[in-house]
Amino acid sequence: MGQALGTGDKKSANVELNIIPFIDLMSCLTAFLLVTAVWINIARLEIKPAGRAAGEPCLDGDCEVPKLSVLVDADEIWIGVSRVNDFQKIPRTAAGYDWPKLEATLKEHKASAFFTDKTDIEIAADSTSDHPITYQALIATMDIAVKTGFVDVGLTDPRGLSARPTL
Repeated sequence: MGQALGTGDKKSANVELNIIPFIDLMSCLTAFLLVTAVWINIARLEIKPAGRAAGEPCLDGDCEVPKLSVLVDADEIWIGVSRVNDFQKIPRTAAGYDWPKLEATLKEHKASAFFTDKTDIEIAADSTSDHPITYQALIATMDIAVKTGFVDVGLTDPRGLSARPTL
């Protein structure tokens, strides 16, 4: 791909456009795009909406089945079982939330008769302008739930939890 400039005498110049660096750049960008597209699909966490609106009636005996609910609050983490209204409080330590205790508590619930063959869990964060809950705290809670065997993580509003502690 060249072009001759001029009229053909001694002063004419032959100009060629070198497109090889452009091709190299485009091949690198294409490879980067393909790698990141695969990485984004692998590194995602599947979630689904859970819970129900406050005051919504139970349909088809849905309230008879016990559900595990986790509420991340500014000062503690609450874990509750819906049908028996049993709540456990994991207080926040000076270093932050007590993630090992949350994991141990969820493992205990997973081993119980209610949840041995269940994989769903409801998680909510009670974040306010006075006491915000960080995104990292919510994601860490979801990661621990998946790690303990509750792979069907559902996010909901704190008022939509099946087991709501009275704060």
